[in-house]
Amino acid sequence: MYKQAVAFLSKFLSADKVFKYGFNLSPMYRRSVGKVAKLSEDLHHATVRIPLNYKNKNYMGAMFGGSMFSATDPIYMIQLIQILGNDYVVWDKAATIRYRRPAYETVIAHFIFSKEEIDDIKHQVTISGELDIIKHLNLTDHTGKVIFAELEKTMYVASKEHYKKKLEERQARNKT
Repeated sequence: MYKQAVAFLSKFLSADKVFKYGFNLSPMYRRSVGKVAKLSEDLHHATVRIPLNYKNKNYMGAMFGGSMFSATDPIYMIQLIQILGNDYVVWDKAATIRYRRPAYETVIAHFIFSKEEIDDIKHQVTISGELDIIKHLNLTDHTGKVIFAELEKTMYVASKEHYKKKLEERQARNKT
């Protein structure tokens, strides 16, 4: 459903607007309380704000850790899918979050892919067909100095050709 909506909206809006409004209007993402606040035109930099409010306040009055995690969980994967385009397959593979201190205010997260990083991903996938990449992210206050949580995301990236071949091999093994 989301892929079809993106394809349709891309006829009328730039990729960054589709990404931003798509996330912010999606019922699934809205439940996290997070908002995509800024997004560069090339999609290489996204800023997410997670305000503390009655929907995500825990028993102690701080932000529920699950809200921080769910508001950050899909961003890198969708960002990378949009940057790399249709010749690649991207899946979230693993995530780890380490809470460092309670958040009693809005939490900010900056998701960044450099041009060099994207070029390297494409190069590595050209060589080996697939790649696991790891991204690190700090969830901070508005100054960027107070770290509430550290996130590590592992994503699988493959060329569509390689991925299709791998699936066919797996299906053949399962039939025997």
